[in-house]
Amino acid sequence: MDAITELLGFFTEVPLWASISSTVLIFLVLGFTGAPLWLWAIAGYAGLAGLNAPAWLFITYTVLVVVFNVKALRRLVLSGPLMKLLDAINFLPKISETEQTAIEAGNVWVEGELFSGKPNMKRILDEDYPELTEEEQAYMDGPVEQLCEMVTDWDVMVRKGFTDEVWEFMRKEKFFGLIVPKKYGGLEFSATAHSAIVAKLASRCGPLATTVMVPNSLGPAELLLHYGTEEQKDHYLPRLATGEEMPCFGLTEANAGSDAGSMRSEGVIFKGEDGNLYLRMNFEKRYITLAAISTVIGLAFNLKDPDHLIGDEENRGITCALIPSDTEGVELGRRHDPLGIPFYNCPIDGKDVVIPVDSIIGGVDGAGNGWRMLMESLAVGRGISLPAQSAGGSKVATRAIGAYAAIRKQFGLNIGKFEGVEEPMARIGGYTYMLEAARRYTTGGLDRGQKPAVVTAIAKYNFTELGREIANDAMDIVGGAGISRGPRNIFASTYTALPIAITVEGANILTRTLMIFGQGAIRCHPYAYNEIDALMNMDVKKFDDNFWKHIAHVITNMFRSVLLSITRGKLAGSPVSGPASKYVKKLSWASASFAFFTDLALGSYGGALKMKEKIAGRYADILSYLYLASATLKRFEAEGRREADRAYFEWAMEYSFFKIQQAFEGILREIKVPGLSWLFRIVGVWGRLNTIGTYPSDKLGHKVAQAMQVRGEDRDHITRGMFLPKDNESALGRYEYTMRLNEEAWPVFKKLYKAIKAKELPKEPYLEIADLAAKKGVITEDEAELVKKTEIARNDAIQVDEFTLEEYLNETPTRPAGEGKKSEIVS
Repeated sequence: MDAITELLGFFTEVPLWASISSTVLIFLVLGFTGAPLWLWAIAGYAGLAGLNAPAWLFITYTVLVVVFNVKALRRLVLSGPLMKLLDAINFLPKISETEQTAIEAGNVWVEGELFSGKPNMKRILDEDYPELTEEEQAYMDGPVEQLCEMVTDWDVMVRKGFTDEVWEFMRKEKFFGLIVPKKYGGLEFSATAHSAIVAKLASRCGPLATTVMVPNSLGPAELLLHYGTEEQKDHYLPRLATGEEMPCFGLTEANAGSDAGSMRSEGVIFKGEDGNLYLRMNFEKRYITLAAISTVIGLAFNLKDPDHLIGDEENRGITCALIPSDTEGVELGRRHDPLGIPFYNCPIDGKDVVIPVDSIIGGVDGAGNGWRMLMESLAVGRGISLPAQSAGGSKVATRAIGAYAAIRKQFGLNIGKFEGVEEPMARIGGYTYMLEAARRYTTGGLDRGQKPAVVTAIAKYNFTELGREIANDAMDIVGGAGISRGPRNIFASTYTALPIAITVEGANILTRTLMIFGQGAIRCHPYAYNEIDALMNMDVKKFDDNFWKHIAHVITNMFRSVLLSITRGKLAGSPVSGPASKYVKKLSWASASFAFFTDLALGSYGGALKMKEKIAGRYADILSYLYLASATLKRFEAEGRREADRAYFEWAMEYSFFKIQQAFEGILREIKVPGLSWLFRIVGVWGRLNTIGTYPSDKLGHKVAQAMQVRGEDRDHITRGMFLPKDNESALGRYEYTMRLNEEAWPVFKKLYKAIKAKELPKEPYLEIADLAAKKGVITEDEAELVKKTEIARNDAIQVDEFTLEEYLNETPTRPAGEGKKSEIVS
């Protein structure tokens, strides 16, 4: 007792200014570090003593300390009544069964760190950034390379499909069995290899990549692997691996697109005359890839059991089953025309189709589990197929635009020297670096068994949206060469097809607002889902455990957000040094602010937040770029901090924080917090003065654009994994060949330019004065030949395709793919 008295006496002797300053400092430290409640209690006592507080204040404070720290008392006095109040006013969102299944699909991976407000950056940067195995790389260098050589995009577009030789090669080399285990005759490749293969095929021909990726994505093989019976696996997987069976999967309907849970396709269980159980199916599906050539249909439908033949429930819910395509009542043979892109995309109808009940994937035990199967499969698949296509296309753009900008001249200069061209070039190069980083980072997680539904939704949405921007920029730069279709055109098919990627596997509008943030805010938040579950089940103990931790979480992130904002992230630690360190600290700052403002939105809108899609979309953008920036950091560190990549890396990081800043500004401008909206408008002003990021500088963009125009190992590294044609007659081959000649001839061009400037030579095209320059001794005869060869190649490379009226009207491939206008290249 004497010790306590002496301690209190010590505090009372401390000057008031020192007491106040110490109290503020202690509270800032406790808030920033997320100190436990008991430590706050002790600090509170010290503060009261330092301020010489009266006895009644000590007593009141002690009562509060007891109430908040004794859980049984807290539940009785605070948590129980509060839970009843929240339930009465419907504050937290009610979650339907289908929503709950979607939210619970997969698991939470590094996005949980980003949602926490205090991300473990060491954990994020220690995640895998995988390379291909020797076997996988051999497949890439062998069959994948050969398949790319067998196909050209223009030939496929004109033919509206592949040759029999191509189909046979794909079957023989097991392109439809990439994910099937070896014991069933498949290749059993990793997600990283699966993604790399699709990316390389996409860099050659979009429909080729689509045709290969679909059987290896959401469909019979994927569903059977995880949910099928042993009998189903033994029967189908070997046939799927070799292409003997061609699968498709029917999910989308006229009235069930983004809202797949509202599907009307139906299967009714009945007992046949032989005593066995069957399903009578009726369905109308659309947008089903490969359907017209399929031999087995995976189908999602609502299962009904009116006679209770397999259980007590009459409506069993969404179920998946396998239907042989030649089953009576199945109608195939028609096609949609998705923007003229020639991959099989078709409707499927079925009337009174009868199949055995054991056709349900997983057998009778799989009845009613179809929605879970689909959500869990999509939690993985969204991170592979479409992101890979976008990554492959981005590498083609980086490679082709870099070459085109170096060889195409206007006003006497290569167009790559114009700042107006540099700006979109920088976007193409910066996006490409970021997308490849996120592609490999994501598949690295998938290969370790992660099924992060929010991350793969981030990947699907952002890869396809950035892919669209890349295609737009590429088309702007090549101009007429982009709008004149033919074998020389590199970008037209990709540009035309991009809305397809935006639409499938969850339309992008829905993906952004609902999947990334709407579901992500509940699934990835440390406490929100547990609170909702506790409220739905009126579980006071669970509610108490999570609600007060949530309050502490909000307070901690408030302190972290404010202090990291004031110090511009410098208070945050970084597990790495060098160029990446400042960005790691900024990421911690952005995460803390994101977490705090997320809780403000949850607290302000409650269950109505799911309808605030504009606000939700901005939160989704922040989370997306937190993830993309994390992946970009990982790539830069994993690849040894390559100095040659630094401009790409820094551009991608600066752009990520610029997008985060834009989203924060939108949130602070629009968020409605009862009684405090005015405060957040003021915070918004501070945020604009103390930005977390601005658009990458012109100087940085210049570095990226110039790097894209220099041949060599560094350019090869940025575009590694794409198909590079070996001939000089294909579209990209022409660009590459001419770029090489241009670089070889550059010292000679400098001599000619100097002589023209000194008026030793006439100011005419280099092709026309090369021989004269040699006669005058300005250059050698060999150099003159190199100049002529280069200029002929340059002139040929910038030509566009032309057709006779008969050729154009017949749309027949009358010329060898890649020829178009007759080539004058001197080899």
